[in-house]
Amino acid sequence: MKYVVTLNGKNYEVEVNETDAVVTNISDAVYAPAPVAPPSAPAAPAAPAAPVAQAVSAEGTTIPAPMPGSIVNINVTVGQAIKAGDVLIILEAMKMENDITAPCDGTVKQILTTKGATVNTDDVLLVI
Repeated sequence: MKYVVTLNGKNYEVEVNETDAVVTNISDAVYAPAPVAPPSAPAAPAAPAAPVAQAVSAEGTTIPAPMPGSIVNINVTVGQAIKAGDVLIILEAMKMENDITAPCDGTVKQILTTKGATVNTDDVLLVI
């Protein structure tokens, strides 16, 4: 089957069949379909999502990213004493800046991200 696809205001003719997809007008690139995995046994129910609250580990209290985004600023340094509620990191997500605050008093033990880094939900940002 042939289709016309518009991408960035430019029309491309795309031909698709069961074994491959051939795109014309883009250097005649040929894309093979991804292999399909055989059906497997039903997956076990997913474990409940980790709470947004910080988990306590042997190393200290970890501060996870509550959502995916980019690190705009890191307001603390390793060894710095902090109080509950202090803004540790500013995370930009969906064009909004979100303050990541300290859940407790303590000392910053590790910073596991950098300014400008992209993080995913539950990535550990720092350890108190």
